[in-house]
Amino acid sequence: MDKNLIQRTISGLVYVAVIILCTTPLGAQLMNRIHPDLIRQEYLYHGLITLLLLVGTWECVKIMKFGKGYEKWIVFPLVIFIYYVFSKRYFHHDFFFDFRLNEILAISLIAIAVVTLFKYSNELYYDSGKLIFTVIYVALPFSFALGLPKFSTFEGTFSLEVLFLFILIWSSDTFAYLTGKFFGKHKMAPKISPKKTWEGYAGGVVLTLVLSYFVEHYQPELRGNWMVVGFLVAAFAPLGDLVESQLKRNFAVKDSGNIIPGHGGVLDRLDSFLICVPVVYLYFILEKFI
Repeated sequence: MDKNLIQRTISGLVYVAVIILCTTPLGAQLMNRIHPDLIRQEYLYHGLITLLLLVGTWECVKIMKFGKGYEKWIVFPLVIFIYYVFSKRYFHHDFFFDFRLNEILAISLIAIAVVTLFKYSNELYYDSGKLIFTVIYVALPFSFALGLPKFSTFEGTFSLEVLFLFILIWSSDTFAYLTGKFFGKHKMAPKISPKKTWEGYAGGVVLTLVLSYFVEHYQPELRGNWMVVGFLVAAFAPLGDLVESQLKRNFAVKDSGNIIPGHGGVLDRLDSFLICVPVVYLYFILEKFI
């Protein structure tokens, strides 16, 4: 058997296992068997997101090849500050998907960063542009991810929104790949991602909607309508892949890193997640007003 395939399989299984343990009550239950009340599930989840944030920031700095100016040295302080502001709010349970100007502004900045990457990429060759893009592209989505699950220290509950978001993203990527492989003829973005096709995109949307129907039917306690979430994931997950592909293409980089053997770096694995999280977050805000 191909050694690369074995490596990809093992590292992929470990990656999925870590996601499951940190986004469901299972992780805390296993650890608390060692010692009662050793850890609460929200700390495992926030620890995972914090680790991904730090590694993702480091990878983005390496991809964009910062110069020797001050910008390189203030990336991490800015990212950590923004992340702290969000995490402080969530840990104090001050999070009810209210319509808040700063969150809408943050989501708008992500959209502007994406447009800049595709339309005004020359701005990213300046260290100031690299700094702004890194902070927006990495810090804001991971910060939004902190607030997706509902938890209560009094009831000992931890909801599964993030787990099913990951599942829908994985299904979208898999279904789009398989549909494109067997039926793909029309290239979506041949210069950025030659293997993506419109047929694959359509297949990813349809089949992810089928899966999201079962999520909505069998997980009624989840926030929002998961048919809508499934459509948003299937529609925007390919954009996340294109954004990271364009970023690497602009700076002539093949992979964002090698922390996941055979799969690349954190940004390679979570490119769709970074775009889907703020979109789903925005939906959860608006859903309260419908």
